[in-house]
Amino acid sequence: MKKYVLSIVMMGIGLYGYSQNATKGKSVYMQTCVACHQATGVGVPGAFPPLAKSDYLNKDVNRAIKGVVKGLNGPIVVNGKKFSGAMPPQALSDQQIADVLTYVYSSWGNSKKVVTAVMVKAQRK
Repeated sequence: MKKYVLSIVMMGIGLYGYSQNATKGKSVYMQTCVACHQATGVGVPGAFPPLAKSDYLNKDVNRAIKGVVKGLNGPIVVNGKKFSGAMPPQALSDQQIADVLTYVYSSWGNSKKVVTAVMVKAQRK
């Protein structure tokens, strides 16, 4: 019985942290990302790629982190469409990047990955 209660408590703590990061991430998204990627993550056709149901994001979380940390330049293919623009590195803390990517991954049909500040820090090297 004690193991069962402990498991429930640990799941609750994990879900609380996840929700908290996604909530904070939405705020970062609305301040930093929304102009290009739009409020619903659909992007701007031909100019800014979608984040909603994005095969590019969902395939490689480290690549997504690196794109936010270091920026992206040159052509990328997202959901079968080519985008040739550039995204500058974002002047955000490791925690803010973790929060905003957790929000993006938890939204619009993405893979529900949770990004941590430790993961972001590793991609800054």
